[in-house]
Amino acid sequence: MLPGLAAATAAHRCSWTSLCRLHLRCRAAAHGSSERQEWQNVVTLGSFSNMVRYSHPFICTLSQVKSYSTNVQKEGQGSQTLRVEKVPSFDETAENIGAELKAPLIKQEPLQVRVKAVLKKREYGPKYTQNNFITGVRAINEFCLKSSDLDQLRKIRRRSPHEDTESFTVYLRSDVEAKSLEVWGSPEALAREKKLRKEAEIEYRERLFRNQKILREYRDFLGNTKPRSRTTSVFFKGPGKVVMVAICINGLNCFFKFLAWIYTGSASMFSEAIHSLSDTCNQGLLAVGISKSVQTPDPTHPYGFSNMRYIASLISGVGIFMMGAGLSWYHGIMGLLNPQPMESLLWAYCILAGSLASEGATLLVAVNELRRSARAKGMSFYKYVMESRDPSTNVILLEDTAAVLGVTIAATCMGLTSITGNPLYDSLGSLGVGTLLGMVSAFLIYTNTEALLGRSIQPEQVQRLTELLENDPSVRAIHDVKATDLGLGKVRFKAEVDFDGRVVTRSYLEKQDFDQMLQEIQEVKTPEELETFMLKHGENIIDTLGAEVDRLEKELKKRNPEVRHVDLEIL
Repeated sequence: MLPGLAAATAAHRCSWTSLCRLHLRCRAAAHGSSERQEWQNVVTLGSFSNMVRYSHPFICTLSQVKSYSTNVQKEGQGSQTLRVEKVPSFDETAENIGAELKAPLIKQEPLQVRVKAVLKKREYGPKYTQNNFITGVRAINEFCLKSSDLDQLRKIRRRSPHEDTESFTVYLRSDVEAKSLEVWGSPEALAREKKLRKEAEIEYRERLFRNQKILREYRDFLGNTKPRSRTTSVFFKGPGKVVMVAICINGLNCFFKFLAWIYTGSASMFSEAIHSLSDTCNQGLLAVGISKSVQTPDPTHPYGFSNMRYIASLISGVGIFMMGAGLSWYHGIMGLLNPQPMESLLWAYCILAGSLASEGATLLVAVNELRRSARAKGMSFYKYVMESRDPSTNVILLEDTAAVLGVTIAATCMGLTSITGNPLYDSLGSLGVGTLLGMVSAFLIYTNTEALLGRSIQPEQVQRLTELLENDPSVRAIHDVKATDLGLGKVRFKAEVDFDGRVVTRSYLEKQDFDQMLQEIQEVKTPEELETFMLKHGENIIDTLGAEVDRLEKELKKRNPEVRHVDLEIL
């Protein structure tokens, strides 16, 4: 049976070879001899099932092709049977090929490729100021223009960054630059004009300084008839009043204690005299700090001068340590090394008694002022003092407390010296007063340094401010909250705010005409028109976000008057 299968396969191959040759002759006759060489390239796939020409694909019909196969079945002992299918004759195959040659070639549809529209990315470069806005004042000062020159430029109304105005007029920087070149002719001429104006400004400031100096001399000579200024009025209430009372009392005490020391030669009395002198000088320094702290902020110090009170208190603490504690220790040590007999201490006792009464009165004034301030802040007296919320009054309180204790120590040691006749007790009293002053100065240096480094406000207050922001519908979350005490009851608040873009966008859409927006959307046909539409409304949404930030800042300041500066950064 196998030899028969081999013979059938060979006959089948010969038949297919003849078919291929006949196909080539027919195609050559149909297309001419010029294409005869082209049809030599025939692609055969499988068992000659497909034949494809380069320029005109031709698909051969396979319905008439028969094949031989073996069917192996296990029947009983595993016999094999050969199944032979009928192969069409040569004439039938030729007729089929001729019919296919006469049939029209397969028509191919054109290939359609959909290209995705992509907006071309713009390269702005490291410096791009074409869309920048500039105020009229800057345009006049920086580009040497006149107000009449700006009347010819495009005016744009923008949201104002200042609290007292809602909107203000700005100009495109490109328009201002073009106008300046039109006025001055060239960048070189503009640069020369800027240089001349800068020199004139410097000369004007020098003349202004000289005139102010002459005006001060004139006022000193004829007397100042201006009404009382804000700087002077701060010394008639609050911490300024406490400082002025302390200066007057400590000055008198210093004078009488020095007289008592000269008369008696007591080391303790000398320490008390030095103590009163240092207190008077330090309180004068506090008065300077108070007067400086109420000055109006300027461009150099945009947050004002409120920290001058802490600076003055810090220098006061250093002064107490160097002058008061240092001289008291020195005089006490010298008294121990070289004890000297003392004269009658009657006058010293009288002066100490008067000093105790006056220092006590000053201490009472300072305590009352601190209690009132602590009550206004909702804090305890102890916490208010320990955190040095009012540095000037705090210094007066500690200095007067040290003065009362120092008078007590000096009187006790002088009494022991009078009873025993041993001058060593008086020297020990001087060392005790110096140690007391050293402790006060160390506390003042520490508390005021902490305040100058930037101290946070109360956690309860921070929580209240944070909850106010988080309860707003346009805010998703608050991060990196910092609330710093600037002194004088002023707080600076800073936070990273994660805004809800959907709420902000809805807030913008509520103010728009939907019919007009739908009409604009329907008119969008090209990517350029879509870009124009998105840029227009995108800029307006950004302005709406800025308005939301301004609204939150105003709300914070309104509900918390102590918050003077708010910095909300968009996350």
